Amino acid sequence: MEDGSHHLGGAGVGVTIRGNSVNQSTTSVGTFAELSGREWLETNGLGGWASSSVSGANTRRYHGLLVAATRPPLGRVVLLSKVDETIQFGGEQIELGCNIFPDALNPAGHERLTAFARDLFPVWRFSIGDAILEKTVVAFHGENTTVVEYRLIGGSAPVILGLRPFIAGRDHHGLLHEDGPGPVWRFGNGAFVTGPLAAGAQLFLSVRGADLVSMPQWWHRFEYPRERERGFDFHEDLWTPGVLRVPLAPGESVHLMASTNDPTGRDPAALIATERTRRTDLLGRLPHRDQVTVPLALAADQFLVRREDDQRTIIAGYHWFGDWGRDTLIALPGLTLATGRPELAREILATFARHFDQGMLPNRFPDSGDEPEYNSVDAALWFFVALHAYWRATGDDELVRELLPTMRRAVQWHRDGTRHGIRVDADGLLRAGEPGVQLTWMDAKVGDWVVTPRIGKPVEINALWVNALGILAEAECALGDADAADHFNTAMVRARRQFARVFWYEEGGYLHDVVDGDSRDSSLRPNQLLALSLPFPLLSAVRRRSILRVVEEALLTPAGLRTLAPSDPRYQPRYQGDVVARDGAYHQGTVWPWLLGPFVTALVRERGVRGRSQGRALIEQMMTQLTEAGVGSISEIFDAELPHHPRGAIAQAWSVAELLRGWLLCLTPEGSRR
Repeated sequence: MEDGSHHLGGAGVGVTIRGNSVNQSTTSVGTFAELSGREWLETNGLGGWASSSVSGANTRRYHGLLVAATRPPLGRVVLLSKVDETIQFGGEQIELGCNIFPDALNPAGHERLTAFARDLFPVWRFSIGDAILEKTVVAFHGENTTVVEYRLIGGSAPVILGLRPFIAGRDHHGLLHEDGPGPVWRFGNGAFVTGPLAAGAQLFLSVRGADLVSMPQWWHRFEYPRERERGFDFHEDLWTPGVLRVPLAPGESVHLMASTNDPTGRDPAALIATERTRRTDLLGRLPHRDQVTVPLALAADQFLVRREDDQRTIIAGYHWFGDWGRDTLIALPGLTLATGRPELAREILATFARHFDQGMLPNRFPDSGDEPEYNSVDAALWFFVALHAYWRATGDDELVRELLPTMRRAVQWHRDGTRHGIRVDADGLLRAGEPGVQLTWMDAKVGDWVVTPRIGKPVEINALWVNALGILAEAECALGDADAADHFNTAMVRARRQFARVFWYEEGGYLHDVVDGDSRDSSLRPNQLLALSLPFPLLSAVRRRSILRVVEEALLTPAGLRTLAPSDPRYQPRYQGDVVARDGAYHQGTVWPWLLGPFVTALVRERGVRGRSQGRALIEQMMTQLTEAGVGSISEIFDAELPHHPRGAIAQAWSVAELLRGWLLCLTPEGSRR
């Protein structure tokens, strides 16, 4: 498609929904089932987004053309659910929209779709007689603003573009049902404006040169199949004011701007150009520009957001996650350091340092705006690891020196004891847990049922604890107090010795998952990989290699690592069904791609050149996932068995981050050094 090729694949970073190459820019499209099973996502750097399925039909409650973060990065509300397009020419009206209703697909505009690409932006092309209508969606960074560009390519005469907006005005977790005449609104000079909707936000819709064919009405029972699969309510009513109509000539463009701010006087084409430049500039900061680094770096940018207090943070995943402490700190090196943005890493570390309380960091910040939830044993320990990675990458002694008192206090709280039974035991290892509370990353809970309670001394928590002591000793030696450095180093050496003694499972050739007094849980899980991948190794070379071999044979899949060995009677091969069934499988076999980060790190450390080659092959294989589920990103989880169907959130921060970090580690010869 020579005309307009600067849109489709112009940056050379396109991701297709079909085909064998992840950097191929266009594709022939598939069936409705295939198109509706793939989703696109545009984020705005505040926690809001535009998103739907490639078919154009919303398939879940979280889809919307403008989902605004009213209290960045939270307070998210679906203001503009979607816009259905029509083209009128030569007495014919062509429907390009797509909606699912009970026992009906109406209209079926996906049948006109000739190409879809996820390049810098998502782009569609529809066949319109002798012309092509190209549609590009752009979420503008730093604003609750979405711009949609429509461009007519080819053709011999102008057409009339009709745009029917569907208004929701609700919390992103909810559903809307007809409750009266609809919102207060007005229209004039191509601009449609509502009164206050959810969270007091207004919706502004602007289409320069448009008139409105006023037909205010409710459309009933939009059906969302992804919600039905998840065991939730799946029907919604949406309100529309009518159809915005605007002429569109060959070679020209029309722009729809949806925003929580008055767009009067703003140039939407200039906004798109600004956002294109911002994303292109990000690629210029990459240490490599290859078929893996570039698309993962673009995906990484979607999770980096700004709070309403102007501090930086990381969204754990889309569409329903906020910023979580553990996820943020695991993802930080891959999202920021691997993409050449260490200044963001610094801001995020400074942000989270302010939230230490009794030696702990929040597990998450609730959507409700309530106080943060301090029910994570490892978030604070991951802070040490993330800071260490930042320090090694930048040599920023100033920040480490500034945060030394925070690190000392955190260690002391763990020694003395803090919430939820978290306390250093007499052997120098860290014990945590109490009935009814989930503290580790394996945190599924349904009602009072904690699926994987792991009370006692979880293996990865103690690998993190030993490393926290080692990192603090290193920081004290370089920037603090020499006596303190000796003290923490002695504690680290003792804890490391005890770790090797109590966790080693001789019969299996791997590590127990949890130790609690005389009790040993020998469940074969991937948590033990942290004993191989963190900065300070904890075991002899012989044991490390044994663990790597056992984990590789039982847990490794093309999509990541299983959370439980198939030989275990609790093993769940599929993540599906209602909430209870899904949460019961969440860490009982379900595959998590983020675990490829620690696994590839261990490969590189233990197998050198061969390990780097294996790691590259694993990550290259994962790039096929860029064309599935969330097009251009990596899903949260996958089924434990073939075909390893993607599940959960369509875009997950630590999935993207750890693949990117692991990839760059495999490209760097120094990656094998300790």
